[in-house]
Amino acid sequence: MSADWPLARIADIASNIAIGPFGSRMKSDCYAPSGVPVIRGTNLTGGKSFSGNWVFISEALADQLGNCCVSSGDLVFPHRGSIGEVGIVTDDFPRYVMSSSLMKLTCNRTKADPVYVYYFFKSQQGKHELLKNASQVGTPGIGQPLTSLKGIEIPLPPLPVQRDISRILGDLDDKIELNRQINQTLEQIAQIIFKSWFVDFEPVKAKIEAKAEGRDPERAAMCAISGKLDPELDQLPPEQYQQLAATAALFSDELEESELGVIPEGWEVKPLDQIANYLNGLALQKFPPESGTEYLPVIKIAQLKKGDTEGADRVSSKLKTEYIVNDGDVLFSWSGSLEVDVWCGGSGALNQHLFKVTSTNYPKWFYLYWTKFHLIHFQRIAADKAVTMGHIQRKHLTEALCVAPPMAKIHEIGAFLAPLLEQQVERRKESRNLLTLRDTLLPKLLSGGIALNEVDVFNSVVASY
Repeated sequence: MSADWPLARIADIASNIAIGPFGSRMKSDCYAPSGVPVIRGTNLTGGKSFSGNWVFISEALADQLGNCCVSSGDLVFPHRGSIGEVGIVTDDFPRYVMSSSLMKLTCNRTKADPVYVYYFFKSQQGKHELLKNASQVGTPGIGQPLTSLKGIEIPLPPLPVQRDISRILGDLDDKIELNRQINQTLEQIAQIIFKSWFVDFEPVKAKIEAKAEGRDPERAAMCAISGKLDPELDQLPPEQYQQLAATAALFSDELEESELGVIPEGWEVKPLDQIANYLNGLALQKFPPESGTEYLPVIKIAQLKKGDTEGADRVSSKLKTEYIVNDGDVLFSWSGSLEVDVWCGGSGALNQHLFKVTSTNYPKWFYLYWTKFHLIHFQRIAADKAVTMGHIQRKHLTEALCVAPPMAKIHEIGAFLAPLLEQQVERRKESRNLLTLRDTLLPKLLSGGIALNEVDVFNSVVASY
């Protein structure tokens, strides 16, 4: 494969280039409960998929906006706001309409593969081309967006080569997306189990109800834990049945009064800050990196939100160990939007406005899900503060009450939850490695620096994850 691919202007490989409607043609009062979805800048995720809440307009209005409609395979770009982003339209809906802040590119598929063009704009070279004509005064914007887009030059190998490149990079992205979907399911399961066992006490209540009705309390708890009907329990493999029975036996069959109302007998109410330690980060501008020495990327609220340290500030690595963040650590931003997550973005330094959450007594899943349980309340507190950046105080951690089983039982009770969290962490680390592999391959594939007869090698690498 030659690296001397010809350059082609976007205008020469497009069948249509258009900009979103002027604001007066599609105001927010045009939105309808259903109809044609509107792609807005907030729907772009940094990947192929779209996310966030959809708004809709009527089919009739979409017909009037004709050239502002987009369909499967079209590329969309913000021309103000999040400039440098790109999305490729899926076939989840028959058609979409782009918002006034977007522009679209419909590729001439006899000349250019849309996915190949998408990956070009995901590369550093492509992002540079999108950003080079942008103004950073006020809200970032491109003065002549369509002219700028049409004039961008892209390396254009033959169509079969473009499709091979799309397939290689797409396989990596598909695996990353699959991991995301699996983790989303695992997280939903974990939160359902946590609420059932530690907030609603369903296994305990099932035992109490069964006793009152003359049924077997242990089997009732097993049904509550597994979600199965009583006759289905006998169809379980013996090992799974025994594990389920052992878990059910850990739950009490009585409730007792507490300051939170009734809780399982033998359990206790504790403040959140007694379950875990919430270590506030440092003002890291006071720890500049030293010339010729190792440094750490600074993990701020922005890094926690996006899950990586790309473009982060740097500081000296000579920090106390407790202020260094590693994969698997729980971080909680106590100001701004307030978020709690398990960090999987590599080693970094803990900045102020972030808590690193740890515990010497309780397992990670326990203090993570109790923090998440109280998060909505914390967010309300922060939102109610009449300041630019709302926040919570340490007293709010003390006021947030939790229910804890006896220490002798907590690890056994949580035997279902710990693996769910561990699997999420491993998949996120795996996705980070795949993303690094994709970003390493991307410029080499676009430049012709890697022979495509190595496709099978790359496919086997992806399959190994």
